[in-house]
Amino acid sequence: MEHDWIKIAALPLVGIAAASPVFAAEYMTVEQAQKIMFGKSAHFERADLSLDGAVRNAIKVASKVQVERDVLPVWKVFRDGEPSGYFVVDEVIGKHQFITYAIALDKDGTVLQIEILVYRESYGYEIRNPAWRAQFKGRKPGKVFGLGDEIKNISGATLSCRHITEGVNRVLATYDLLLRDH
Repeated sequence: MEHDWIKIAALPLVGIAAASPVFAAEYMTVEQAQKIMFGKSAHFERADLSLDGAVRNAIKVASKVQVERDVLPVWKVFRDGEPSGYFVVDEVIGKHQFITYAIALDKDGTVLQIEILVYRESYGYEIRNPAWRAQFKGRKPGKVFGLGDEIKNISGATLSCRHITEGVNRVLATYDLLLRDH
């Protein structure tokens, strides 16, 4: 009986937790994105990149973006047996949760397309807009570009826009340092 006040006090907290929406939308799988970005006839060979401290630091210097992961999921892409590019899966933080996205690069490292695979935030999903994502097409390694300069922001999705932009810069720097001559 003396601990009943704890149960009564906890009820509003349970209600708040239950009412707090948790959003996560998986828009496409890796395999679906690969087919959308490179076509059904492309062949993919997994070639993940291990990123030790020295490599992470070199990428950070080149991209001006912190590198948090030790392994970057990468696939070499082949068409008719010939190398034609790379497919990279990366994650960035939105405001609170991770955004998983994929980047298609041609064999010279130029961005062909980006796709949002999984979006876990309750707002900012407007980054899935094809017109916004199209701003990355044609971006090349070697030049860091910024939100508000070359990439337009979306009101209400500023952090998602900023972090995707930083992520693409980081992936392009990774291409420049580790994939360009392979």
